Amino acid sequence: MGAVAELTTPASTAHILFVTFTGQGHLNPFLRFAKSVAAKGADVTFSSVADAGSRIREATKSSPAAAAAADGTFIPFGAGRIRFEFFSDGWEVGDPRRYDLDLYMPQLRDVGSKEVAALIRRQADLGRPVACVVGNPFIPWVLGVAAGMGIPRAVLWVQSAAVFSAYYHYQKGLAEFPSDAGQDVSMVLPGVPTLRRHEVPSFLLPGNPYPSLTVSILNQFSNIQEADWVFLNTFEEIESASIEGISQYLPVIPVGPLVDLPVTEAVRGDLWKAADCVGWLDEQEPGSVVYASVGSVVVLSAEVVVELAEGLRGSGQPFLWVVRNDARAMLPEGFEEEVAGRGLVVQWSPQETVLRHPSTACFLTHCGWNSTLESLTSGVPAIAFPQWGDQVTDAKFLVEIFEMGVHLRPQPELPSFTREDVQRAVEEVVRGPRAEKMRANAARLKELANGAVAQGGSSDRNIQFFMEEVRRRGGPSAGRMTVHAPEGVRVETINPLLAKTSVS
Repeated sequence: MGAVAELTTPASTAHILFVTFTGQGHLNPFLRFAKSVAAKGADVTFSSVADAGSRIREATKSSPAAAAAADGTFIPFGAGRIRFEFFSDGWEVGDPRRYDLDLYMPQLRDVGSKEVAALIRRQADLGRPVACVVGNPFIPWVLGVAAGMGIPRAVLWVQSAAVFSAYYHYQKGLAEFPSDAGQDVSMVLPGVPTLRRHEVPSFLLPGNPYPSLTVSILNQFSNIQEADWVFLNTFEEIESASIEGISQYLPVIPVGPLVDLPVTEAVRGDLWKAADCVGWLDEQEPGSVVYASVGSVVVLSAEVVVELAEGLRGSGQPFLWVVRNDARAMLPEGFEEEVAGRGLVVQWSPQETVLRHPSTACFLTHCGWNSTLESLTSGVPAIAFPQWGDQVTDAKFLVEIFEMGVHLRPQPELPSFTREDVQRAVEEVVRGPRAEKMRANAARLKELANGAVAQGGSSDRNIQFFMEEVRRRGGPSAGRMTVHAPEGVRVETINPLLAKTSVS
């Protein structure tokens, strides 16, 4: 367990505890939200399991600030401070049983609930009592711990409002979903663009090969109504209708896009050490590099890796490709040596830095929501290559709603593609007849995204009002909060559990 810094929180400073699941796709938005809250003047303790803590320390040890925070020391951050403290899940660091959700989720609940309660009590003993707990709905027991201790509580949903709505409607039985493999039902949900079968989050479809993951996802809604605030990693300017639609049932508050800016990167939660690839990018022509990454979880077959490799090689463009060590052996023999200079293969990258780099032309992405938002905030067109879950829905938004990308697969509803499809997609995004329009749309969305989190922006104001509400509240009684929206969207100042938005 991380060392605990013996620092006392001033009486006027709210101490907020963030508790998240250990996956990189959860750690990133949670830490970014935690940093946004700290920057507003809070003392923030960021917590996950000790296994994640060990990996974060190893990956960030070269940064003095990140290393100090990971060891439990409060470090200044904006107007506030931030630190890490990790808790035991009862298993040794590196135990592979964590990859089996059927085994791990009950273990994490049974041990973690006691450990998090002890962590909260320890803060009070040190003179910095926790004023609010922000939990990850993927581990819903965190809400129960906070409620049992009489502490105000919030959750952060790390995917889009549209996907939140789909899961909520499914879990509550509020809409008809495909019930067998041959049923081609288009989903119509309040405020959400019509979703064809292959655009519905795949964990909700018949024949889904990951039933344990579906159970864990739907469990997120088992007690979400007990939260005083339900935050979403999105912003009004791109999902106002979806936000309004789901708020008929459960009011939600957008605080995204939660992405790292250069000034906030000193404190990180990376589970892998990122390669230093900026020097290589500096050597490339502006707007020339194809950046390819399928995130931290997706596992590709050898056939898919080979087709991607040959497609990138044959595209005629320089490329930076993230290939985790578990897939490196699948590359064609001699591939890295043959493409050296024009192509660079790394295990992990500083993705936000890569996407912001002027040499980056497009992003071949699995369309996880974090990557989708990073593409938006960087103004980089996308080649959509979703695999499962919410990625298929996000791909629809990138290509059809935002119009800032193309599908890699010629038939998005089918899994197959070829190296020629990779070359075709790169050509279409970089030089094709619609390339200029895609770049213009990406640039416009970048401006909207950055405006939402800039001082006074719609999401920034929601975070500021949350901070003011936490400071006002000394206990678990419900408060009142204004949810901010852009011009044309009307919001009411009422209890957040009853809030509604409406379009004027």
